[in-house]
This record gives sequence, structure tokens and C-alpha cells, in this order.
Amino acid sequence: MGHTRDLPNRLQEHLNGRVPSTRHRGPWKLFYSEEFSTRSEASRRERQVKQMKSRSWIEQLARASRSDREGR
Repeated sequence: MGHTRDLPNRLQEHLNGRVPSTRHRGPWKLFYSEEFSTRSEASRRERQVKQMKSRSWIEQLARASRSDREGR
């Protein structure tokens, strides 16, 4: 979880082991993203999501994201 200006590049960094916190884990698959117009908005949302430690809440967020992308 984090914020970036270049999402495909950031995912590639994780996949190539260039991020210390995720180096020995993976492979990674992006299943959820949000877009914000400012970095402060993105940081605020990141903190909000990270505070929700419930697995069921995270799964619900992912399901909602998938159905939005699939037009449901």
C-alpha cells in the first residue's frame, strides 16, 4: 500500500525486488487502486485504508473495485 505518480513502474519495482519491505515476498498482483488529484488526498486515503485492519473490510473494498471495473 502506498502512493505513487507512476503505478505501473511502482508495481515493477516490487516485482523486481527493489523495495526493501517487499523484497523477499511476492510475486505481487495489483488488485486495487484509487486515483486522486493531489498527494495530500492520496496520503489521507492511504492512512484511512491502513487503519482498517479487518480482512473482511479489505476484501469488500477489493470486490467493490472489481465490480466497478467490470461495470456492475
